[in-house]
Amino acid sequence: MKFGLTRQEAVIYLTLYKNGEMTGYEVAKLTGISRSNVYSALSGLADKGAAYLEEGSTSRYRSVPVEEFCANKIRELSREREYLVHNIPATKEKEVGYITISGCQNIWNKAENMIREAGMRIYISAAWKVIEKLQDELFKALEKDIKVVLITDKEPEHELWRRKGICYIGSERGNDIRLIIDSAYALTGEINDSQDDACLYTGQENFIRVFKDALSNEIKLIQLRGGETK
Repeated sequence: MKFGLTRQEAVIYLTLYKNGEMTGYEVAKLTGISRSNVYSALSGLADKGAAYLEEGSTSRYRSVPVEEFCANKIRELSREREYLVHNIPATKEKEVGYITISGCQNIWNKAENMIREAGMRIYISAAWKVIEKLQDELFKALEKDIKVVLITDKEPEHELWRRKGICYIGSERGNDIRLIIDSAYALTGEINDSQDDACLYTGQENFIRVFKDALSNEIKLIQLRGGETK
């Protein structure tokens, strides 16, 4: 369904996928969906590139392999994305205020996008279980020679952290995340893998300054306790 099929189309697609080539009558009999709705859904599947219509004395439908269907959809969305990026109307630049990001997946997406867009430096304070989920994007930043500073509760094992990252190992951090990108944008809040999760995102200069000072003080305390690693 996340690839553009309705619930009914998804049921019929799976029926075709499991049973092979079928007529609309056979699909209706097997699924219990009315024939009129089945034929409408089969037409929709064909239009969306999820099923092939095989002409003959009786029209039969065959599902497109799931890998092929998904790959086609992703390519199509990538092309649409490129078009939108290059053709969407320009907006007036203004400072980002205080925005609430709700839902764990939306928070993860925002954090990954912030890291991906970083140009100079990234500071992130979070438990290792949180940082680990962002590690792939952080590795890409390190490979681009972006300064990445971790404040966490477990020493990273991957050699790339020792070679290029700066790590401060402190106390247990729970599910909190604090992220600063290029001294310009910040994300802070708690991630419990729930739809009720909420984080604050902002580009307000005064907030960023206070946020940076708090992280700086935390780093100094860790250094005094001998918790800095390379």
